[in-house]
Amino acid sequence: MTHHQRLLIIDFGSQVTQLIARRARELNVYCEIHPYQKVTERFLRDFAPQAVILSGGPASVTDEGAPRPPAAVFELGVPVLGICYGQQVMMQMLGGRVERGHGTAEFGRAWVTPTGEPLDLLEGWFGQGREQVWMSHGDHVSSIAPGFRVFGTSPGAPFAITADPARHFYAVQFHPEVHHTPGGRKLLENFTRIAGFAGDWTMGAYRQEAIRKIREQVGDKRVICGLSGGVDSSVAAVLIHEAIGDQLTCVFVDHGLLRQGEAEEVVTMFRDHYNIPLIAADESERFLGELEGVSDPETKRKIIGRLFIDVFQKYAGDIEGAEFLAQGTLYPDVIESVSFSGGPSVTIKSHHNVGGLPEKMGLKLVEPLRELFKDEVRALGRELGLPESFIRRHPFPGPGLAIRCPGEITREKLEILRRADAIFIDQIRRHGLYDEIWQAFVAILPVKTVGVMGDGRTYDYACALRAVTSVDGMTADYYPFSHEFLGETATRIINEVQGINRVTYDITSKPPGTIEWE
Repeated sequence: MTHHQRLLIIDFGSQVTQLIARRARELNVYCEIHPYQKVTERFLRDFAPQAVILSGGPASVTDEGAPRPPAAVFELGVPVLGICYGQQVMMQMLGGRVERGHGTAEFGRAWVTPTGEPLDLLEGWFGQGREQVWMSHGDHVSSIAPGFRVFGTSPGAPFAITADPARHFYAVQFHPEVHHTPGGRKLLENFTRIAGFAGDWTMGAYRQEAIRKIREQVGDKRVICGLSGGVDSSVAAVLIHEAIGDQLTCVFVDHGLLRQGEAEEVVTMFRDHYNIPLIAADESERFLGELEGVSDPETKRKIIGRLFIDVFQKYAGDIEGAEFLAQGTLYPDVIESVSFSGGPSVTIKSHHNVGGLPEKMGLKLVEPLRELFKDEVRALGRELGLPESFIRRHPFPGPGLAIRCPGEITREKLEILRRADAIFIDQIRRHGLYDEIWQAFVAILPVKTVGVMGDGRTYDYACALRAVTSVDGMTADYYPFSHEFLGETATRIINEVQGINRVTYDITSKPPGTIEWE
């Protein structure tokens, strides 16, 4: 979206850089995250940012070859905010000094107190004479750069807030973007106001610009869209249909691993509400046949991913003139596909997607959501008039129930799992908790346990309930159900689902666990 005022976030590898972008977007400011290696002088000229934020990061500016932005960042004549590592690299490059720990490291909550000198960045920020912040630093600034003054201190950071007001350069040792800095939004709001952002990043404007871009890209060609029924693919499909009408054909694949009634619900909504050309492909026998006897989770994911490619190839061949494939790729997917250091990263689990399709099928990609976060996709869905029942749906993984069925997948276990999952979600809805929870589901465990029902012995499966709260799925915590809720839900599952005689609740956070079981 090239004509918006743009905030540039230079990434030095912080685990929470995405949160900076999220906070900016919440303030209706368009921003992009780019790894420091990509930000050259030419890049800066072409991007023409209205302001720049330097992120935190794990490196030490005292190390040889430490990450740093080009010096031209400080010659643009725009406001610059350095956060944590960003503060340190700013100080070092502009003439200050940074030293290793030596007893001044701070990790976790800390309190910053003002020096008393006013600063536009801090307007309306300090509350009861001090402000809670979140620190995460080992190195510290030992000498500030010429032109800078101190505006806030903490027990471990005598230069917690520094600034050169004349040049609108600001530097903080803490992380204003995280939840544990309660007033951080106000500080970032002040920074965007100082930079002169008009707050022109709205879903109404995005909708019109996205439609224009889709029409320019596609022309009179045809587009196929893999429709899962999730929020991302549903919003993408409706947006593209608004842009090009019947040039779009959606393909919904029932791989036999969907939740109870899901295939009928998705197909009905799109055929009845949107009249979008839709191929409903029942390929369950093919998927379940190839998954038979497979228990390794990575093998399951790879089989499912390969079969999706095969199925899309099969149906794409029936759509004359199809030159584009639509995907619901989001901005976090784009960010995470670029390692800030360029180094290898550990694969926790393979993510199912259709990224391999275009090259294999000779198709070009249409990704109208690739600049949006999840909450923005939901906002766009409302702008497009999607039913709230779809917009608020919990995320559902591409491999479906396959990764909620540890061990070998069987049709019997899938049916048991569907019934138990439907009861759990029904309970959550009955108690008015659905919108408080990011994701909830049942996993059927690969063990059987002894029970007693009606004075008789049972030997049936155990299951685990899983419900988490999260902002974007990057981190998560378990939802604190009451014991009454858990007891009532367990009783319903055991009484109503033949094949389960034991119910547990998973209280693992992410990290160290993942949200899904496989």
